[in-house]
Amino acid sequence: METVAVLDSGGQYCHLIARKVRELGAYAQIFPIGTPAGELAENSGIILSGGPSSVFDESSPQPDPELFEIGRPMLGICYGHQLIAGHLGGLVERGHTHEFGSANLSVRLDGGLFDGMDRDQQVWMSHGDHVAQLPHGFQVLGATSDCDVAAMGHPARGIYGLQFHPEVVHTPNGSEILRNFLVNACGCGLDWNPRGRVEDLIRQITSAVAGRRVLFFLSGGVDSTVAYALTVRALGTERVEGVYVDTGFMRDGETAEIEESFRVLDLGRLQVCDASGRFMSNLRDIVDPESKRAAIGQAFVDVQDEILAGEQYGGHDWMLGQGTIYPDTIESGGTQAADVIKTHHNRVERIQKLIEEGRVLEPLSEFYKDEVRELGRALGLSSALLERHPFPGPGLAIRCLCSGERADPIVDDGIAAIAREGGYRAFLLPIRSVGVQGDSRSYAQLTVLHSGDFAYERLLPLSTAITNEFRSTNRIVAALAPRAIAPTEWEIKPATLTHDRVRLLQQVDRAVTEYLRAEGLYDEIWQCPVVLLPLSRTGGEAVALRPVNSVDGMTAAVSTLPTAGLFELADRLHAIEGIDAVLFDVSNKPPSTIEWE
Repeated sequence: METVAVLDSGGQYCHLIARKVRELGAYAQIFPIGTPAGELAENSGIILSGGPSSVFDESSPQPDPELFEIGRPMLGICYGHQLIAGHLGGLVERGHTHEFGSANLSVRLDGGLFDGMDRDQQVWMSHGDHVAQLPHGFQVLGATSDCDVAAMGHPARGIYGLQFHPEVVHTPNGSEILRNFLVNACGCGLDWNPRGRVEDLIRQITSAVAGRRVLFFLSGGVDSTVAYALTVRALGTERVEGVYVDTGFMRDGETAEIEESFRVLDLGRLQVCDASGRFMSNLRDIVDPESKRAAIGQAFVDVQDEILAGEQYGGHDWMLGQGTIYPDTIESGGTQAADVIKTHHNRVERIQKLIEEGRVLEPLSEFYKDEVRELGRALGLSSALLERHPFPGPGLAIRCLCSGERADPIVDDGIAAIAREGGYRAFLLPIRSVGVQGDSRSYAQLTVLHSGDFAYERLLPLSTAITNEFRSTNRIVAALAPRAIAPTEWEIKPATLTHDRVRLLQQVDRAVTEYLRAEGLYDEIWQCPVVLLPLSRTGGEAVALRPVNSVDGMTAAVSTLPTAGLFELADRLHAIEGIDAVLFDVSNKPPSTIEWE
């Protein structure tokens, strides 16, 4: 079997590269960046991933110097591109201009990578440092207005470097570039099929569990349901049990829907545990997002411990089953050099301890969302379940933003000037959301754009331009209702999680879902988080719509919903008691994460 080694430099997209390679038909394996060269020599090709470090950092991740002597085709991406240049005698410099977002690539030479492609390409950049001088024998294959060596290559050696990210959806021809590397440089036949993994996973589950039983705490989402069904296939219903924990932060009517769906699946008994009181009590006074996630994770573990301590689960012959997938582990800093973007509830300290004790089963931890759906299809699960919009384990608790004190909007002259050029006015809100820029976590303020209209063709480029230039903001929203906002009339008010706020968010979330289904849009987008934030003019709140398209959650593009229906929806939401404003998130991932917290 042809294999490609992906060397992990700690980049958020490392496993996305591997998924893309597998999707193209070659089997990819992940290795730490410092893996000895001799262990990699049998691979058909080697890809060096991006990462959050600078090559100038003393502790920056480095490959084995012998890697460049084993004669394998090689592709460096972003930080990996700079590593290749530095190790082969080129020159890397710190950049004066940081590129975060879309850029136009001018192809100079195809060099095998751009074979059969147009000379002008849209690509996605996320970097500060850049290659200033080529290694001996290399050629410039492509450049952007801010990066003279955006692509380089030594075709005779089969070694290439790309400053941009071909693995993300924002590089439209990225898959074709990777395909050209796999075929033209590595000689891969592209005949690997991921559907063959089901039987391998069943064997792995059987071996890992041995004589024990497995208890899954289920959310009703795609990941935990597929993991549960896969484990039942491996062990049978008598050794696998599911518990659905109602945290009180689920969508309106969701508990009843989940009970019905599991009854139809006929995968054994589903126990429902109402823990809403405990979760609200644990979170009532918490404002900080990371503290909120930690408290949610701890509450899950406390409930799990109480259930496992019960008479039927006594002893240590049980394992905890989880639907953890790759993005969960990557964004929580789960690889050797990755930066923590946000802590997932299935990676809090207590869960980590159980993992160390060998008491956690995570059969999907090597897969992305699209691959999980493929596994579900192979298991015979229904399309209605598999195409359900993703929903975070912590539920609406992380879509209900909190604030510890009153604060006024801020007018930033620089951001305001760029906004005016695009036909909008702008101000900053002193409330922060999580983002990912340059493979690192950012926690920055929110920019609100407003005027008399709403035009995607101006808003989306404006969003990229602002987040590229100003690190003080990583998320841009546009006002839908009202469409023009006087900042002096608004404030961020103190707010924590309460039953009333959660019920208000549930009401708005249901209205948005009903609209998407009625308009035939639900299946056209990947998901549409609805976020409540304490932006107030008359004592109410603001709600932000976050429709995105994605494949696996590692990157995402704004879904451009039809504006006529969107305005009607905004007006309906604005009429709900307690809603002062309706906003629309016009930020891609990166620089923003899909969820705000």
